[in-house]
Amino acid sequence: MTDRAKPRTCPICRKPRVEQFTPFCSARCRDRDLAQWFNDGYALPGPPTSPEELDKEA
Repeated sequence: MTDRAKPRTCPICRKPRVEQFTPFCSARCRDRDLAQWFNDGYALPGPPTSPEELDKEA
């Protein structure tokens, strides 16, 4: 077994990471990830919400 760790890659394009944009390789990949969050491309798991609970919040 070796002690050398596998190089970490950009989660968007799989190119090697750049320290300035960690965990991404470039500003472009960083911005693509941010756009995913803004456009509901990612979701955090949580309990299902019933329609009645949504009405109470509004």
